[in-house]
Amino acid sequence: MSRADDFDGFYRDTSRRLLRYAYGLTGDPGEAQDLVQEAYARAWQRWRRLSGYQDPEAWLRLVVQRLSTDRWRRLQLWRSRAEGERPPAPAPPPSEDLVLIVAAMRTLSAKYRHAVVLHYLLDRSVAEIAAETGASSGTVKSWLSRGRAALAAAVGGIEAAPLPEGARSAG
Repeated sequence: MSRADDFDGFYRDTSRRLLRYAYGLTGDPGEAQDLVQEAYARAWQRWRRLSGYQDPEAWLRLVVQRLSTDRWRRLQLWRSRAEGERPPAPAPPPSEDLVLIVAAMRTLSAKYRHAVVLHYLLDRSVAEIAAETGASSGTVKSWLSRGRAALAAAVGGIEAAPLPEGARSAG
Protein backbone atom coordinates (compact mmCIF):
# COMPACT_ATOMS: atom_id res chain seq x y z
CA MET A 1 0.00 0.00 0.00
CA SER A 2 1.40 3.41 -0.92
CA ARG A 3 1.92 6.28 1.48
CA ALA A 4 -0.99 8.21 -0.11
CA ASP A 5 -3.36 5.22 0.06
CA ASP A 6 -2.42 4.65 3.68
CA PHE A 7 -3.13 8.30 4.52
CA ASP A 8 -6.40 8.27 2.55
CA GLY A 9 -7.63 5.31 4.57
CA PHE A 10 -6.62 6.99 7.80
CA TYR A 11 -8.46 10.15 6.74
CA ARG A 12 -11.64 8.24 5.85
CA ASP A 13 -11.58 6.41 9.18
CA THR A 14 -10.95 9.43 11.39
CA SER A 15 -12.20 12.62 9.72
CA ARG A 16 -15.79 12.50 10.98
CA ARG A 17 -14.74 11.90 14.58
CA LEU A 18 -12.15 14.65 14.39
CA LEU A 19 -14.68 17.08 12.94
CA ARG A 20 -17.12 16.31 15.78
CA TYR A 21 -14.28 16.86 18.25
CA ALA A 22 -13.35 20.21 16.70
CA TYR A 23 -16.99 21.28 16.62
CA GLY A 24 -17.28 20.43 20.30
CA LEU A 25 -14.28 22.61 21.06
CA THR A 26 -15.31 25.60 18.97
CA GLY A 27 -19.09 25.48 18.65
CA ASP A 28 -18.64 26.82 15.13
CA PRO A 29 -18.95 24.40 12.19
CA GLY A 30 -16.90 26.56 9.83
CA GLU A 31 -14.11 27.04 12.34
CA ALA A 32 -14.18 23.33 13.13
CA GLN A 33 -13.72 22.49 9.44
CA ASP A 34 -10.81 24.93 9.20
CA LEU A 35 -9.11 23.40 12.25
CA VAL A 36 -9.55 19.85 10.95
CA GLN A 37 -8.25 20.81 7.51
CA GLU A 38 -5.16 22.38 9.06
CA ALA A 39 -4.59 19.35 11.29
CA TYR A 40 -4.76 16.93 8.35
CA ALA A 41 -2.45 19.15 6.30
CA ARG A 42 0.08 18.97 9.10
CA ALA A 43 -0.45 15.23 9.45
CA TRP A 44 0.19 14.71 5.74
CA GLN A 45 3.49 16.59 5.99
CA ARG A 46 4.59 14.28 8.83
CA TRP A 47 2.83 11.10 7.67
CA ARG A 48 5.94 8.90 7.45
CA ARG A 49 6.73 9.48 11.11
CA LEU A 50 3.11 9.83 12.25
CA SER A 51 1.98 6.58 10.64
CA GLY A 52 4.34 4.74 12.98
CA TYR A 53 2.65 6.13 16.10
CA GLN A 54 0.49 3.81 18.16
CA ASP A 55 -2.44 6.29 17.96
CA PRO A 56 -2.01 8.90 15.19
CA GLU A 57 -5.57 10.11 15.77
CA ALA A 58 -4.55 11.24 19.27
CA TRP A 59 -1.85 13.37 17.65
CA LEU A 60 -4.51 14.94 15.40
CA ARG A 61 -6.75 15.67 18.39
CA LEU A 62 -3.83 17.37 20.12
CA VAL A 63 -3.16 19.50 17.03
CA VAL A 64 -6.85 20.49 16.80
CA GLN A 65 -6.96 21.32 20.51
CA ARG A 66 -3.84 23.50 20.24
CA LEU A 67 -5.13 25.26 17.13
CA SER A 68 -8.42 25.89 18.92
CA THR A 69 -6.58 27.31 21.93
CA ASP A 70 -4.56 29.58 19.64
CA ARG A 71 -7.82 30.78 18.08
CA TRP A 72 -9.23 31.69 21.48
CA ARG A 73 -6.03 33.54 22.38
CA ARG A 74 -6.23 35.55 19.17
CA LEU A 75 -9.87 36.37 19.88
CA GLN A 76 -9.03 37.52 23.42
CA LEU A 77 -6.23 39.72 22.08
CA TRP A 78 -8.54 41.17 19.44
CA ARG A 79 -11.24 41.86 22.05
CA SER A 80 -8.82 43.58 24.42
CA ARG A 81 -7.59 45.80 21.59
CA ALA A 82 -11.13 46.53 20.44
CA GLU A 83 -12.25 47.53 23.95
CA GLY A 84 -9.81 50.43 23.91
CA GLU A 85 -11.03 51.79 20.59
CA ARG A 86 -14.06 53.90 20.02
CA PRO A 87 -16.71 52.41 17.76
CA PRO A 88 -16.86 53.95 14.31
CA ALA A 89 -19.31 56.76 13.81
CA PRO A 90 -22.61 55.55 12.38
CA ALA A 91 -22.98 56.03 8.67
CA PRO A 92 -25.43 58.74 7.73
CA PRO A 93 -28.70 57.50 6.27
CA PRO A 94 -29.11 57.74 2.51
CA SER A 95 -30.79 60.84 1.20
CA GLU A 96 -34.37 60.64 0.00
CA ASP A 97 -33.19 61.30 -3.55
CA LEU A 98 -30.81 58.34 -3.38
CA VAL A 99 -33.56 56.06 -2.07
CA LEU A 100 -35.85 57.16 -4.92
CA ILE A 101 -33.15 56.63 -7.54
CA VAL A 102 -32.26 53.17 -6.24
CA ALA A 103 -35.95 52.22 -6.22
CA ALA A 104 -36.30 53.58 -9.75
CA MET A 105 -33.23 51.64 -10.93
CA ARG A 106 -34.86 48.46 -9.70
CA THR A 107 -37.80 49.06 -12.02
CA LEU A 108 -35.60 49.10 -15.13
CA SER A 109 -35.17 46.00 -17.22
CA ALA A 110 -31.82 44.27 -16.81
CA LYS A 111 -30.42 45.47 -20.16
CA TYR A 112 -31.40 49.12 -19.53
CA ARG A 113 -30.04 49.01 -15.96
CA HIS A 114 -26.81 47.41 -17.18
CA ALA A 115 -26.29 50.10 -19.82
CA VAL A 116 -27.15 52.96 -17.45
CA VAL A 117 -24.82 51.66 -14.73
CA LEU A 118 -21.95 51.12 -17.15
CA HIS A 119 -22.37 54.55 -18.69
CA TYR A 120 -23.15 56.76 -15.69
CA LEU A 121 -21.52 54.94 -12.80
CA LEU A 122 -18.49 53.39 -14.52
CA ASP A 123 -18.11 56.17 -17.11
CA ARG A 124 -17.97 53.78 -20.08
CA SER A 125 -18.53 55.15 -23.56
CA VAL A 126 -21.28 53.88 -25.85
CA ALA A 127 -18.65 52.08 -27.94
CA GLU A 128 -17.19 50.38 -24.84
CA ILE A 129 -20.65 49.27 -23.70
CA ALA A 130 -21.41 47.95 -27.18
CA ALA A 131 -18.18 45.95 -27.19
CA GLU A 132 -18.84 44.53 -23.72
CA THR A 133 -22.46 43.60 -24.34
CA GLY A 134 -22.12 42.52 -27.95
CA ALA A 135 -24.82 44.96 -29.04
CA SER A 136 -24.52 47.66 -31.69
CA SER A 137 -23.84 51.27 -30.73
CA GLY A 138 -27.34 52.22 -31.85
CA THR A 139 -28.84 49.60 -29.58
CA VAL A 140 -26.80 50.86 -26.63
CA LYS A 141 -27.91 54.42 -27.34
CA SER A 142 -31.50 53.17 -27.42
CA TRP A 143 -31.05 51.37 -24.07
CA LEU A 144 -29.58 54.50 -22.51
CA SER A 145 -32.34 56.72 -23.88
CA ARG A 146 -35.10 54.37 -22.76
CA GLY A 147 -33.41 53.80 -19.41
CA ARG A 148 -33.17 57.55 -18.76
CA ALA A 149 -36.80 58.02 -19.79
CA ALA A 150 -37.95 55.24 -17.47
CA LEU A 151 -35.89 56.68 -14.62
CA ALA A 152 -37.31 60.15 -15.21
CA ALA A 153 -40.83 58.76 -15.14
CA ALA A 154 -40.14 56.74 -11.99
CA VAL A 155 -38.55 59.56 -9.99
CA GLY A 156 -40.65 62.37 -11.47
CA GLY A 157 -40.32 64.76 -8.51
CA ILE A 158 -36.54 65.07 -8.54
CA GLU A 159 -35.23 68.04 -10.45
CA ALA A 160 -32.57 67.20 -12.98
CA ALA A 161 -29.20 68.08 -11.51
CA PRO A 162 -26.54 69.38 -13.83
CA LEU A 163 -24.05 66.76 -14.95
CA PRO A 164 -20.80 66.82 -12.99
CA GLU A 165 -17.89 68.36 -14.82
CA GLY A 166 -16.27 65.81 -17.10
CA ALA A 167 -19.35 63.54 -17.23
CA ARG A 168 -20.46 62.48 -20.69
CA SER A 169 -23.91 62.61 -22.16
CA ALA A 170 -25.36 59.48 -23.77
CA GLY A 171 -24.83 60.70 -27.34
